[in-house]
Amino acid sequence: MKYPLASCLFGVLLAVFMGPSAGAAEESPVSPDDLVYCTVCHGMQLRGNRNIEAPRLSEMDAWYIEQQLVAFKNGWRGTHPQDLIGMEMRPMAAALNDTQIKAAAKFAQASRAPVPAATVDGDADAGRTHYSTCAACHGVDASGNEALGAPPLAGLNDWYLVRQLENFRDGVRGSHPDDLYGAQMRASAALLPDDQAIRDVVAYITSLQTN
Repeated sequence: MKYPLASCLFGVLLAVFMGPSAGAAEESPVSPDDLVYCTVCHGMQLRGNRNIEAPRLSEMDAWYIEQQLVAFKNGWRGTHPQDLIGMEMRPMAAALNDTQIKAAAKFAQASRAPVPAATVDGDADAGRTHYSTCAACHGVDASGNEALGAPPLAGLNDWYLVRQLENFRDGVRGSHPDDLYGAQMRASAALLPDDQAIRDVVAYITSLQTN
């Protein structure tokens, strides 16, 4: 953990007093006052912040954001002792009521931030083969499928995808008995034979967002 939770909470106070940036794009929404702390960690227009391992949430489907906030709030995610970042996120989600969760999800989907640059060194051609299993739920273009509970993958930070695949594989995520979709992902992640395969499939997913 590079920064303690107190760092984000201190940032919340700064954001409240300083207000939104005047440079924000006019077509992008400004976070509601009671959700301003989302941008403290995840960045303006939820563009993400690797320094504190907060992923890009901009343009992510509202149904999935809502699903994951509920998962954090209910303790289905962010309770494993090795999930240090998830443990930071859980009290943030727990502080939200149902109306705020829906508002946060809509804000994330409406936000517009640049697509993140590739940072993971992997073989996209090799990853294409591994992705054939992923495509059954997430789609050949990684656009996701709400009916299957599979979120879009293109547009996410590649380093975040690597971490989550490792978490699913290692049982850090998806182990709670009520996390049905997480259990499915654990089984899928187990099909990737090693760390290199994870980097390769993520490199392929990243290539889809520029095609």
